[in-house]
Amino acid sequence: MSSPLPRYIYLKLHLLVALLATTAVLGRLISLSATGLVVWRTALAALGAGLVVALVMRRKLWLPWRTAAALLGIGLVVGLHWMCFFGAVKIANISICLAGMATTSFFTAFTEPLLERRRVRPLEVWLGVLMVLGLVAVAGFEPGRLLGLGVALLGALLAAVFPVLNRHMVRQRQQDPLVMVAWEMVGACALCLLCLRSVDGAGAYEALVRLRGWDWLWLLLLAWVCTVFAHAYHIHLLRHLSAYTGNLAINCEPVYGMLAAALVFGEHRELHPGFYVGTAAILTANLLHPLILGRLRRQKSAVSKR
Repeated sequence: MSSPLPRYIYLKLHLLVALLATTAVLGRLISLSATGLVVWRTALAALGAGLVVALVMRRKLWLPWRTAAALLGIGLVVGLHWMCFFGAVKIANISICLAGMATTSFFTAFTEPLLERRRVRPLEVWLGVLMVLGLVAVAGFEPGRLLGLGVALLGALLAAVFPVLNRHMVRQRQQDPLVMVAWEMVGACALCLLCLRSVDGAGAYEALVRLRGWDWLWLLLLAWVCTVFAHAYHIHLLRHLSAYTGNLAINCEPVYGMLAAALVFGEHRELHPGFYVGTAAILTANLLHPLILGRLRRQKSAVSKR
């Protein structure tokens, strides 16, 4: 059983979550398709991370080919996840997208033990079930939202995979977070470029350069603040916590994101009473996880001292 984390780690994690919650808002503001948006996001993020590593940190970007191939592979998963994330925003709305992403902890309860070869913890499964019940209450059963919810669920499954892989890279291979970001963004960008025409159809590459209004500003914020900084900081925090704990806290992202969507786009007018029930379930799961782990640790310590 893992020990409870210091409170400042949880505070840092939730500050990161608040930052990540703005990505959905920026995604809706940008006029590009979901795939085109991810192409620009990952290309600018790879450039930004590479420049910081090479010019500011004075470190080498080149890695052994096996390590580079592993990071590029993780980048493919990240790119597909973001295509699903922004696709759900475009198909449905921010609230449905983020509610679907809240099931990440449920998937992580199974993917992390599988990838790390440990037993499934019943606590994590039950809290994941609570998250799913919250999701059902938030999303409701409106037929028009089911496609967006399905895409978001696929994105949540993918989001349950790459933090576990990143945690292995940063703990076992001691990789620098910004170097990891640079390589992973290259892999994600390559995937999206390959998928662009098949997903968006003819004229997809021409549409990629037809930016409107404030698109450039939103893309730079999305790429350099919400991706390079946030992604590297998330990898850094994985040194101190499990992928499950990180994803459970990140499940507060729907709460922050939905509040932002209500303020910016007035999405609260589309929400029904079940939203508040689901939000309460999400918050309850996040609060129960560290409290129960702490209590079990104290009980185990007391028994061992007898």
